[in-house]
Amino acid sequence: MTIKYLNLALLVAYPIAWFAPLMRAGLLPLFSLSEISVLTGLQSLWASDIFLALVVTLFALFAPYLKTIGLALVHFHLLSRSTLPTLHVLGKLAMADIFLIALYITLTKGIGVGRIEVAWGLYLFTACILTSLFISWRTEQSAKIISH
Repeated sequence: MTIKYLNLALLVAYPIAWFAPLMRAGLLPLFSLSEISVLTGLQSLWASDIFLALVVTLFALFAPYLKTIGLALVHFHLLSRSTLPTLHVLGKLAMADIFLIALYITLTKGIGVGRIEVAWGLYLFTACILTSLFISWRTEQSAKIISH
């Protein structure tokens, strides 16, 4: 599978990752756990903290998806390769979201009040971000080869 088709696959994988459960959380070990996805987490944030909801929406949804669309446009020669540094920054913003989720899980487990189990969606979402970073890196490498 070439890089450009792998990148197009991310356009399908990202929305699946947004709906997939990132973790299961509960207050006490005896009660059932609630599944938390990117979208359910955003819904809670919009109800409680609009600024944080905007930041997380930017990191979790818009940054990775816009980067993927931008890379697709570069791959199909519809956008100049000179936009690659900007697309790279979008990828770094998307990776910040994974850091925030990992920090949340670590803090919650450290407090010991509730219980958190990592779910398959976190791995899918992380794989999407890392695949996107790899595609970006390969695209930049091929741009350097072409320019020399």
